[in-house]
Amino acid sequence: MERIQHEHIRMMVSEKAPRLDKYLAGKFPGLSRSQLQKLIREGLVLVNGERVMASRRLEPGDEVCIHLRPATESVLIPEQIPIPVLYEDRDLIVVDKPAGLVVHPSPGHAAHTLVNAILARCPDIKSFGDNMRPGIVHRLDRDTSGVMVIAKNPRAHQLLTEQFKARTVLKIYLVLVKGKLTPPQGVIEAPLGRDPANRKRMAVVNSGRSASTVYKVKEYLNGYSLLEVTPHTGRTHQIRVHLAAIGYPVVGDSVYGVKAHLVSRQFVHAHRLGFRLPSTGEYREFVSELSPDLKLAVEALKSSHCRN
Repeated sequence: MERIQHEHIRMMVSEKAPRLDKYLAGKFPGLSRSQLQKLIREGLVLVNGERVMASRRLEPGDEVCIHLRPATESVLIPEQIPIPVLYEDRDLIVVDKPAGLVVHPSPGHAAHTLVNAILARCPDIKSFGDNMRPGIVHRLDRDTSGVMVIAKNPRAHQLLTEQFKARTVLKIYLVLVKGKLTPPQGVIEAPLGRDPANRKRMAVVNSGRSASTVYKVKEYLNGYSLLEVTPHTGRTHQIRVHLAAIGYPVVGDSVYGVKAHLVSRQFVHAHRLGFRLPSTGEYREFVSELSPDLKLAVEALKSSHCRN
């Protein structure tokens, strides 16, 4: 393969392959497994035109398209960005991520991320894991605020990752939607995948991956509903897409939801996160209260309700 002569390379699979990343490792020996997995995560590798996971099994006749960007030297630089810390021990750090902060460097966001901030506090995390996502075991959208956990060593990273994969981690979000959601509690089960009409968006599609979201109305607020939402799966934009799909769009969400004067960003807050500590196995839960902008939105709705 002549990497320097191509940006887009298409290959037809001639025999079964156990995993996409292993198949690509054989085709591109100059790229590490972590580099290939990063390309897959970022949607720069497509199988039959679809974005897939690194573990995707390949069959004869599958078409694999890979976009190879020009090689650039990427360096993570520690930055003194103030991040509220909820808990810290030798294995991990739990933070209260502010809205507007990207979790890790990506195209268009080379610096000023949560990872840059954590590196200034815990420089040793740079020695393990993905070179641009050290310590990261889960993510929040840029405009989603709330509680996140970051691993500080390889063992903690592995144990936390296993808990997320096994779906034993408790994740509860506070979400404001337009409308009076009834029934007051329920489960949304609908497969999610890339929107065929717009590949930058997610949508409910029959060929998508299974996704399950549990919701419970916390409070009705003058034509809006404040929800406690628990995603049982971790699909991209899952909460926002699922709620929009049943007719109750997230307030402030410019992609899937409805714009509102109440907030300048999506009203999605990671309120509670529960998992077992790698050091002791003890189950702990960590809570992030509503950020000031979201709290003001709720108070505004309550006051308008009282006036009506």
